[in-house]
Amino acid sequence: METKINTGAIFKNDKKNKETQPDYRGRVNVDGKELEISLWLKTSKAGTSYFSAAFNPPYVKQESATPKEVNPTINDLPF
Repeated sequence: METKINTGAIFKNDKKNKETQPDYRGRVNVDGKELEISLWLKTSKAGTSYFSAAFNPPYVKQESATPKEVNPTINDLPF
């Protein structure tokens, strides 16, 4: 999803399995830079609800290397 500059979208994290995982996740665009946002719903000692937030670069899945990429001479064996 492409976002306009200085906008974003946040959704409830329906895949939350652990308390350490965020309650909400999304993507925002800050001054033209795409970021992922994670939000945790918390309660202060005084009983006030608030969000704790974390911003990170977008996750990019690493491609697994083929054997030839790992060792380019693997197909050059003499037998």
